[in-house]
Amino acid sequence: MNHISMQLIPLSTAFLCQDCSVVGNSPYQCPACASGVLMGLANILDRKQEKKSRTRNRTTEFSAWQAHLQPVQLRRVA
Repeated sequence: MNHISMQLIPLSTAFLCQDCSVVGNSPYQCPACASGVLMGLANILDRKQEKKSRTRNRTTEFSAWQAHLQPVQLRRVA
């Protein structure tokens, strides 16, 4: 019977290898291919660090959109 060994890596120490797409916990070298081209996943995936988006005001957004419209004169084609 085969058991898959699962490892938990905290997001703060998770790094994605750009060469082989393996996630490891070393910021210097990929555990699978020894590449040094790594990307920290906490910077991308940690939503706690995101600034809360502003509440959308559709009336104001529509007014701003309308201001960019230019009137077009239509003519009848026979």
